[in-house]
Amino acid sequence: MANDAALPRFAAVGAGRMGRGIAIAFAYAGHRISLIDLRQRSDDAWQRLRDEAKAEIEASLAGLAQLGVLDAKQIQSIAARVDFVNAAAAPQALAAAELVFEGVPETMEAKREAFEQLNRHCRDDAILTSTTSSILVTQLAALVRLPARFLNMHWLNPAYVIPVVELSCHPGTDAAVLARTKALMEAIGKLPVVCGASPGYIVPRLQALVMNEAARMIEDGAATAEEIDKATRYGLGLRFAALGVVEFIDFGGCDILHHASREMSASLDPGRYTAPAIVGRMVEEGRLGLKTGSGFYDYEGRDIAAYRRDVLSRTLGELRHAGLWRAPADETLP
Repeated sequence: MANDAALPRFAAVGAGRMGRGIAIAFAYAGHRISLIDLRQRSDDAWQRLRDEAKAEIEASLAGLAQLGVLDAKQIQSIAARVDFVNAAAAPQALAAAELVFEGVPETMEAKREAFEQLNRHCRDDAILTSTTSSILVTQLAALVRLPARFLNMHWLNPAYVIPVVELSCHPGTDAAVLARTKALMEAIGKLPVVCGASPGYIVPRLQALVMNEAARMIEDGAATAEEIDKATRYGLGLRFAALGVVEFIDFGGCDILHHASREMSASLDPGRYTAPAIVGRMVEEGRLGLKTGSGFYDYEGRDIAAYRRDVLSRTLGELRHAGLWRAPADETLP
């Protein structure tokens, strides 16, 4: 390998699906990145893994080219920005990286083994992250030599397409480290969102409830899979693409959520539908959202008419994208 100064500033540890997706995200944005496999393998086994990872990365880029996102001529130059690194060369690649993504299998044993190597080889000013979807950042921080420079970063698949990355910090995460991480991710076109050390981050915690309820409706015979998917793509999904979930509560009114939750908790299941205490408190305090000037957001001094037009514009944009917006009729029908 070349000297450290010529090595990539970024490293994804674990050459599986997530590591490959992260590698594409950085390569697409113009950066070189090391895709590191820490497992000791035979030369033949390493070559098979490398070929498989390279083929998947090129196939993913080819898929984007087929959809007109990039020119097919760019595939090889983008793919060439990914350096495939085996266990023998890992120490040098880790020593050169300023931002490292650990993406090994979801077991504490695998994480412990990976961080033993990261602790040994990463430089003191490197930011270390774990892409875990199931292990709390507070648990993993104990494995890190410099925990102030550590946080979890949850990517949504496909990692090179979905812009949101969820950053989960522990109490000891340095504020400057969080700010630097956010800036680096924004520089490659990502939208970092910050949450605490809570199971499920933000997106998985919300989507698990929706998916389980959809499966439950099929089980109960309430609707077919096809009807549920039509309703979620062009009703629920379309609305939440135009409005954030909390923004949606304020836009319709916290009292609407309060009353709907009361009715469904009585008729379906109180465990699933009883509103949290914060909703009841807000209703009692008259903080109902947009219509009272405050809710989860404060609307004091805001041009409400302009905001409503903006929401309508967002919604119409989603309708047009879905091909569902129709022009008005030219004449009165019988």
